[in-house]
Amino acid sequence: MANTIFDMLKAIGQASDDTRELFASGTRDVADLPVWKDRLSGVIFVDDHYVGQEEYASGSYRDSDFYTGRVDFERVSDCQRRVSSYQQFYVGKAIADFGCGAGDFLRAVRDNCASVVGIELQEDYVANMRENGIDCVRDLDDIDDNSLDVIFSFHAIEHLPDPVAIITALKQKLRPGGRMILEVPHAGDLLLRQDLDCEEFRKFTLWSQHLVLHTRASFEALLLHCGMQDVIVEGVQRYPLSNHLQWLAKGKPGGHRSQLTAMESPVLLDAYANALRKIDATDTITAIASVPA
Repeated sequence: MANTIFDMLKAIGQASDDTRELFASGTRDVADLPVWKDRLSGVIFVDDHYVGQEEYASGSYRDSDFYTGRVDFERVSDCQRRVSSYQQFYVGKAIADFGCGAGDFLRAVRDNCASVVGIELQEDYVANMRENGIDCVRDLDDIDDNSLDVIFSFHAIEHLPDPVAIITALKQKLRPGGRMILEVPHAGDLLLRQDLDCEEFRKFTLWSQHLVLHTRASFEALLLHCGMQDVIVEGVQRYPLSNHLQWLAKGKPGGHRSQLTAMESPVLLDAYANALRKIDATDTITAIASVPA
């Protein structure tokens, strides 16, 4: 691999040979794959590793509920949040979803858009979307340049071995003044903080397919490096207090689907998410960026 994640981070001023340190000796699926953290920027990354497009095309890494008829709580919650939060960016617009998966977001918003298209490698997802009347392609070259108003991407950018090349290619598909709305996991996640010492969460979260966990500063730097402008990066909390309590008490996930959720009123959910934003410790960050007009 000619250009690695480390090369990219050095190019955008978010890592160096002198400041990178070993964060973990392995990931949850590859025991001997080093995970690095830059002590100045806080970026967490895996270097010179990529499972390959065949893995994503087959979907063998997923535990998919899409074709079984079961409803996945996290997928539904994420989709509802995105539909509500980004309405002003998709209504009446020509949009794409890069790494759209089963197409939850596009299925939910398509009736309110001028046009929608998914971009996805997993072959059965692509086939199912097409069968259900949603345009979906496996190659960016199948989308005309300057044809889209907004490109969304939810938890896909962190999988890319060369994010600069892909973001630059996505930019070409947008009209002047068009926008990207991107969502990625956050290196500043509260449960990754060393002062909490939640080793179980660290082992669960670090994954060979998540090549980089960005900070707000590094994500902004990446997008600016790719020629985007007016970049706004903010924290979003996907998982509530109940999930964190179970991780800290029992070392395992699922608190947000347990009896602990009885305590979580909408007021508490918002208050906890806002508290994490205040200390820049949300589990997710989102960016809104524009193509120069």
